[in-house]
Amino acid sequence: MDLSSSSSITLTLFLALSLLSQGVLGATFTFVNKCDYTVWPGILANAGSPVLDSTGFELPEESSRSFQAPTGWSGRFWGRTGCKFERSGLGSCQTGDCGSGQVECNGAGAAPPATLAEFTLGTGGSDFYDVSLVDGYNLAMIVEVSGGSGLCATTGCVNDLNQQCPSELRVESGQGCRSACEAFGSPEYCCSGAYNTPATCKPSVYSEMFKSACPRSYSYAYDDPTSTFTCAGADYTVTFCPSMSSQKSSKDMSPPATTTTDGNTNANPSGSDESLSGSGTEPGYGYGLTGSGSGSGSESEPGSGSVSGSGSGTKALEANGSWLAGLAMGGSTKTQPFGATISFILFLLGFLCFQC
Repeated sequence: MDLSSSSSITLTLFLALSLLSQGVLGATFTFVNKCDYTVWPGILANAGSPVLDSTGFELPEESSRSFQAPTGWSGRFWGRTGCKFERSGLGSCQTGDCGSGQVECNGAGAAPPATLAEFTLGTGGSDFYDVSLVDGYNLAMIVEVSGGSGLCATTGCVNDLNQQCPSELRVESGQGCRSACEAFGSPEYCCSGAYNTPATCKPSVYSEMFKSACPRSYSYAYDDPTSTFTCAGADYTVTFCPSMSSQKSSKDMSPPATTTTDGNTNANPSGSDESLSGSGTEPGYGYGLTGSGSGSGSESEPGSGSVSGSGSGTKALEANGSWLAGLAMGGSTKTQPFGATISFILFLLGFLCFQC
């Protein structure tokens, strides 16, 4: 084997390992606590996704912690507040409690009301992410993106909805604002039964209140076009109680553009049947716009915060939104297999070795 052939193989091996590491590592999630109190983040991986290094941990004020997630991982994050744990590790939380009785949630989800950040890391494609208020709200949260390509927008909710919450949705402690579905259990609020379609489940006065205060968050089950975001090859920072001065510019926070069936771009999408009329803005969040736009999707379980279905901001979204929302909520298996990339790399290595 001559020197040039050896160098070629070494370079190929380096590139192959780089590709493999990118496919396996996926993304880094960093949790930052800007609250003036301790938050206990909870982590729930969707079925079929591996458990990260922790399922729940303590995050003191002004601290951060990072986790690595593999490509294809899907799940959700939330913040628990008012937690009291004994030295033995046993205890519970006032909001977002996962019912495990421990700091670690061990595969259990958040008790509503809870603000949720939901992710699916795409295999060989884009990541899908959102911040959902479908299960109600317990504390301010934003998701910011580092690197990556695509829309890669910051999303979340900065406003303190506990202060704006209607009395009929407010929890007794005042540290949480329930969804109308949880508060009343009616099919029209839960998008269940006869209301389990985009045509029958419409925004309510309560979901419009959430959308007005937090225009980029899911406000009810069929709220896809202004609530689901995509990015490829990025890392993500989930910040609790983000400071106003640290927010992204208005460029990042403008509504996501959608393409209509006539080929025009609509930067402020509204649903084909009805548009939300919220007009509130989030100070310091770079909005300066109305919370307009209705979407579509379907809540798989009332109170679960799991959303899947089709977006109806445009007819094109209606056709493809079911797959899009399913990816965003971890309910889709439509991902490109990474095994194809591995096979190609092994073939390339075999070919080069045969040549030398």
